[in-house]
Amino acid sequence: MEEIFKKKYVGRLIRVGVIACACSSASLAQASEAKTKPAAAPAAAAAGEESLDLLRQRLAERLSSKGDAPAPGMKVTASGGHEEAGKAAKAAKAGKKAEPAAHAATEHAHWGYVGEGAPERWAELDPENRQCAIGTRQSPIDIREGIRVDLEKINFDYRPSNFAVLDNGHTVQVNVAPGNALQVMGRRFELLQFHFHRPSEERINGRQYDMVAHLVHKDADGKLGVVAVLLERGRDQALIQTIWNNLPLEKGQPLAAPGLLDLNQLLPEDRSYFTYMGSLTTPPCSEGVLWMVMRTPVQLSSNQISIFARLYPMNARPIQAASGRLIKESSGGP
Repeated sequence: MEEIFKKKYVGRLIRVGVIACACSSASLAQASEAKTKPAAAPAAAAAGEESLDLLRQRLAERLSSKGDAPAPGMKVTASGGHEEAGKAAKAAKAGKKAEPAAHAATEHAHWGYVGEGAPERWAELDPENRQCAIGTRQSPIDIREGIRVDLEKINFDYRPSNFAVLDNGHTVQVNVAPGNALQVMGRRFELLQFHFHRPSEERINGRQYDMVAHLVHKDADGKLGVVAVLLERGRDQALIQTIWNNLPLEKGQPLAAPGLLDLNQLLPEDRSYFTYMGSLTTPPCSEGVLWMVMRTPVQLSSNQISIFARLYPMNARPIQAASGRLIKESSGGP
């Protein structure tokens, strides 16, 4: 039994591949001779025992010189290295799995009006949208208790212009050629574009209208001024029908329309208005926007409302806190 144990032990050491490094050629010869002689010869058994002791000693010295000497009683096997490699492989594999997750975390949900991108989550979708949550002069508001004063009339300098219609994924937007502007409060604002919301974002004394058109302007200092034209159900509106006639078939691709567009047709005859300081009603909800909300609504037909509703059933931001802002109401007429 002892000889069988020696054979298995020496065979295991040879398979590990450590003996070849630790043993001299003479020691290997002795080990081989010990394996082939019968166990009944005492001298051979003693020589084998001596060889085995020598192998153990030199193996221990070899491992000790590498700083890998096993603890007393620990078997020398190759499994430890594979176990560590397995842990490293698992760690690497986990790292590879974590990378797409980290990438996904940076992909923000796109803002909208329902679901994960709804207005109450705009600030969470992008750090640039912080004002949507912490701003104190946000729009839209319910316009109540405006101070009626003799406000300067808005001088609209609109003229027939080329235009293009764009479905930008949030609304129908109309880009108008340069040359349209307004003057108010000693400042001139150039028209950039106008677009629509359903229902109206702003309310007047609690009343919400069917739709609203927002005409977005910018002055020489980069300050924005927005004119809101409230739209209510009634008769056909010629300018809006012209826009609907030129709706693009694809989102994100503006369609240059034939003919000219005269924005004076969209304005009410009564040019009196409310004004207050607010913000954009879409992300990033930047504040410092001069709002001018026309007091008198403009009519459009039920069919014209239905056409927009098929594209955007609801694209209005909820009412924001007025936060004690001053609201002025003009008393002027046409």
